[in-house]
This record gives sequence, C-alpha cells and structure tokens, in this order.
Amino acid sequence: MARRKKIYEGKAKTLYEGPEPGTIVQYFKDDATAFNAEKKDVIEGKGVLNNMLSEYFMLGLANVGVPTHFLKRLNMREQLVRSCEIIPLEVIVRNYAAGSMAKRMGIEEGTQLPRPIVEYSYKDDALGDPLVPEEYIAAFGWASQQDMDDILSIALRVNDFLSGVMYGVGIKLIDFKIEIGRVFEGDFQRLVVADEISPDSCRLWDIETGEKLDKDVFRRDLGSLTDAYTEVATRLGVMPKGQPPVSKPTLIN
Repeated sequence: MARRKKIYEGKAKTLYEGPEPGTIVQYFKDDATAFNAEKKDVIEGKGVLNNMLSEYFMLGLANVGVPTHFLKRLNMREQLVRSCEIIPLEVIVRNYAAGSMAKRMGIEEGTQLPRPIVEYSYKDDALGDPLVPEEYIAAFGWASQQDMDDILSIALRVNDFLSGVMYGVGIKLIDFKIEIGRVFEGDFQRLVVADEISPDSCRLWDIETGEKLDKDVFRRDLGSLTDAYTEVATRLGVMPKGQPPVSKPTLIN
C-alpha cells in the first residue's frame, strides 16, 4: 500500500490524509518543544501517551455533550479525526496563576483565581502566539461574535469536565489550552474541540504534593516527562500499572 499523503507537520503531530473524504489521520510524535521551540528533545513514548490520553478526554467530552473532531484511535500513535477549519486561536482557561500569567501579573504560582479566566492567543509561532483581546478577533475576522459566545461556552464546559476528572484522581487542573475547529455540514457549521487534549496542553499538579505532571517537567528540567505522563495515564486508568508505553514510532500505511 502507498504511504499516506502528508498534509502538515507540526511540533508534536503529523497530519495525513484520511481513508475517507473529510477525515484526517493524526500521528503523535515523541518530539517535545518548549519556549516557542527554542528547547527541543525527543522523549521516548510521549506520543503514545498523548494519543491514549487525548482519546480518553475526547471520548469523555463527547459523553457529556461537548462536540469534538475525534472519531477513533487507530493504533498506539494514530487517531482518525474529522477534517475541520481551525480557528487561528489558542483558547486558554486558567484556574490558578501559573506560567506566563504568574510572571505577567506578578502573582505567586499556584494562587487560585477568583473564577476561571479565559484568554485567547493568536496562533502564530513567528510572533510567539501573542495574547489578543476579543476586539482583535472580531476586527480581523477570525471569529464572529456568535462564534466567540460558543467558544467561551465550550471552553468552560471543557474546564468543568477536566477539573472534575482530574480532581477524582488527586490532580489539580491549573490551566489548559484547546483549539476550536469549524465542521461544515451542508450550509451549516458547528464548532468542535480539535487538535488534542493531553499533558502537553494542560498544567497538572498533584493535589497533595504539588508535583508537576505536565510539560513543565520538560520546560524546567524537573525529571522524566514520560514518567510524569505515565503517572497521569495510570491514575486515569488509561494505562495499567507497570505497563511501559510502546516507544518505537510506527507509521501504519
């Protein structure tokens, strides 16, 4: 069989044409990047863990009525998703001050916010994904006011779901980011959660110890990223205890 046609390669995933029109195969790589790709490494097994965890979260969201682009996991490193038009925004939901927000506002990391704060950044690596207000989003036509109302609603519903799931296994959801895509059905469009949800896109701290179980482990050289992600997967029941992830990347043709 011929190798699938590559559509796009990003920092953590490669996209290929799917087997049916309107579908895409999303391949999870072991590459890890931080600080706008200034820091790079290959973390063995990371792609497997993110694929399995993203499947778990996407299925959970679908079960509570939040639409996603996820269709099914194909193997240890690939999943089949709906093709959609990605709105060029990262939607960031913060429950506690951390990372750039803590630095920007001079707030101690781990400080609980009075309520969840939703921020938007423009997806452009060359610009460093700058934060943008809703006025910019409307002025540049990235999303309509109705879209923004729907995006806010989706983001807060995702936050409720993820916070509850994580709290149940002793993990505090500090913040996370999602991407939103447009799926067209005839003359109508609907917004769906796209890309991935994984420890790459969330900040996760152990409730009791404050231990970081997310990509900050890599950003700040705090230990093994694979061990941190495996801990999350094990607590959620995504991976049985003591079972190492498949490490060698294999592209299924």
